[in-house]
Amino acid sequence: MTPEIPFRRNAVEPVQCIKGGWEIVKDHYWLFVGMCLIGMMIGSAVPLGILLGPMMCGLYLSFLKIRRGEPIEFGTLFKGFDYFGPSLIATLLHIVPIIAIVLPAYLLFYISIFVSMAAQGDEPNPAAFFGVLALFGVFWLFVLVVVIIISIGFTFAYPLIVDRKLQGFDAVKLSFRAAMANFWRLLGMMLLTSLMSIAGILVCYVGVFFVFPIVYAAMFKAYEQVFGLSDGRDFSNMPPPPPVFS
Repeated sequence: MTPEIPFRRNAVEPVQCIKGGWEIVKDHYWLFVGMCLIGMMIGSAVPLGILLGPMMCGLYLSFLKIRRGEPIEFGTLFKGFDYFGPSLIATLLHIVPIIAIVLPAYLLFYISIFVSMAAQGDEPNPAAFFGVLALFGVFWLFVLVVVIIISIGFTFAYPLIVDRKLQGFDAVKLSFRAAMANFWRLLGMMLLTSLMSIAGILVCYVGVFFVFPIVYAAMFKAYEQVFGLSDGRDFSNMPPPPPVFS
């Protein structure tokens, strides 16, 4: 039986996470830019993100080593394959539900457009057409909210696999519990890091790879604030709220 791992509610400080993320990567910044670039290329090379999990674990393992004062190198990224099984399960649990939501939504959209146009026949009714678009816009808004909730729920899955050596399903389950206990703060951090990523995209798109190291390090810092590190490092510099066991 997996031992209970405590976590903290409302412990995430979005701005401090971004600042702390920069502190983690700044001395190895260009190394992390290369890691993110290669990790994303390898992770996207196989469908369903089968190789994405190991790449993410390798990246978080690098952050963990820095926090423990251990040396890292580019090859540390590929140490993520030591966690291939758990990371694959976590990745599939993340991606498959999103695909199961998004693909039918696209299919429903095109079917709705086709049926709406066919029903109008020779007398087009713009009001009916735009009504279908409005209803589908509301539906897509709902889909977006669900995808955001799922993505936030997985925030801590890979760090838990690397730091606490949890299996994939256990890591995802604990990640969701801790993420929901810090939901609004994680949402705030997601908005801030999304703005950073958008700014990177606007710089000829490739600029996003210069932002990725800080974004992922900020997520690791959020993990540290919520769970601490397995070697007993402090959670954060902020006064801690009480731990949660259920």
